[in-house]
Amino acid sequence: MRLVTRQPDERDRGPLLGSLSELRLRELLTEVQERIAQIVDARDHVDGLLEAMLAVTSGLDLDDTLRTIVHAAINLVDARYGALGVLAPGEGLSEFVFEGIDEETRERIGDLPRGHGVLGFLITNPKPVRLEDLSHHSASVGFPDHHPPMKTFLGVPIQIRDEVFGNLYLTEKANGAHFTEDDEVLLRALAAAAGIAIENARLYEESRARQAWLEATREIATELLAGSETAEVLQVIADDALALTGADSAFLAVPDDPDIPSDEVTELVVTASAGTVSDRIIGRTIPIEKSTSGEAFRERTPLRVTALAFDPGFETGTRFGPALALPLRAAQSVAGVLVTLRRVDASPFTDDQLALMSGFADQAAVALQLANSQRRMRELDVLSDRDRIARDLHDHVIQRLFAVGLSMQSTLQRAKAPIVKERLEQSIDDLHDIVRDIRTAIFDLHGGSGGMTQFRRRLHEIVAETTADSGLRTTVHMSGPLSVIDAALAEHAEAVLREALSNAVRHARADTVTVSISVYDDLTIEVADNGTGIPKNVSRSGLDNLAVRAREVNGHFTIDTTPGGGTTLRWSAPLP
Repeated sequence: MRLVTRQPDERDRGPLLGSLSELRLRELLTEVQERIAQIVDARDHVDGLLEAMLAVTSGLDLDDTLRTIVHAAINLVDARYGALGVLAPGEGLSEFVFEGIDEETRERIGDLPRGHGVLGFLITNPKPVRLEDLSHHSASVGFPDHHPPMKTFLGVPIQIRDEVFGNLYLTEKANGAHFTEDDEVLLRALAAAAGIAIENARLYEESRARQAWLEATREIATELLAGSETAEVLQVIADDALALTGADSAFLAVPDDPDIPSDEVTELVVTASAGTVSDRIIGRTIPIEKSTSGEAFRERTPLRVTALAFDPGFETGTRFGPALALPLRAAQSVAGVLVTLRRVDASPFTDDQLALMSGFADQAAVALQLANSQRRMRELDVLSDRDRIARDLHDHVIQRLFAVGLSMQSTLQRAKAPIVKERLEQSIDDLHDIVRDIRTAIFDLHGGSGGMTQFRRRLHEIVAETTADSGLRTTVHMSGPLSVIDAALAEHAEAVLREALSNAVRHARADTVTVSISVYDDLTIEVADNGTGIPKNVSRSGLDNLAVRAREVNGHFTIDTTPGGGTTLRWSAPLP
């Protein structure tokens, strides 16, 4: 048998080519469909990215912006958990914003991450990190108890210009898938937009803080220039500092004597407090040496510390940590130190807050200095008026009274009727008393409104308190420059007057008592009554104390009994 081979003719080639063409067309259509799906997917990613960018850039509140960034990132790459860690000024994380973990689980986990493990690796190496299994990374340190399992990971840094603000973390992509290179690209784009949004929010917060700073400074200046008491204005400064820094507490400490040069001050006294710190610290002293406040005062330099070196005695259940110590600087002096405090577990104060509050403290110090200058100018005006009034009293009123007195004495010599002579003598004595009172008023005017007036007022208060409800008719005479009496001698004088009047009220059985206090070469106190004298059976411990006081100041003490009844107590001491 012979086989015969036949070459395919045109009739067989047609169906074969048709099958090949159909197969190729299907392949092309499948490729087109895949490309279309990729285009659609890319379009969805771009739309999602645009939506996320619009979401993160729509707000100006920093806290809200951080939460929005985390939420947008989760939706963008289809993750289950997301977080944003804000870098602390030193190291670690100062804030950790998260989503995906409920509050109950969060409380069971305990403290939020501080920047260890893979999170710490991202801090020291601010570059994108994409992992299929977190536990396989060399920096992994595991999870705390009750933490949900996390395997896949994608992290990218958030930068503001050349500064790394923090890092964005995503874990557990949906359906157990791994994060892709496209996810990384999208997240990096979102992080760039987030950096711009965060910068805008920070700038907005800074502008609000500066506006609040200006308003607080204006309020302080207004209070001072309106004549408010310095203590009230210091309280306003403490309240404003508390609000401006978001602190938990604030206090203000100043030198006990503002006229002492700054380099001679050894301690500061707390004069105002605000916030959770107790008002009981008001009046507490803070040494200049070995205290943060003292260092800021002595060096004239604002300080930011993790904790105060000296505790003035807060006596609260709150432990304080981060603090700002701000000297109130004006010209070449320091008026005091303003301190703001946060809880020990709170975030530290920032460099921007330190700079802002330093300016606030300086402005407050300038306002205090201007107010003090105005107060002194007003005091000088008052003293000038007093000098003028005293001069007029001396040059005109007293001279005219002397002339009247001389005329009356001349008339007295010519008078014949006894009743006329008696009336003239009485009038002359009255004129002498008036001249003495005017001289005392002149001394008061020259003495100003300081310690002398306070001493005189205190003596009157003692007379009123001791003789109240006693039924005694009390006459008080004061003459001479009481302004020369220093604090130590004034203390003796007050004790002597109180004891003498107390004896007259309790033991003398008198109707009238006369108090005479004069200042010439000596300070002399004389208390005279018209009673029955000092009973023999009365304890003399109080009188012995008066004698001791007289010996302590090189003075004299006597008690005389008037023949017609009554007692005169005289106590004197030389002027210092």
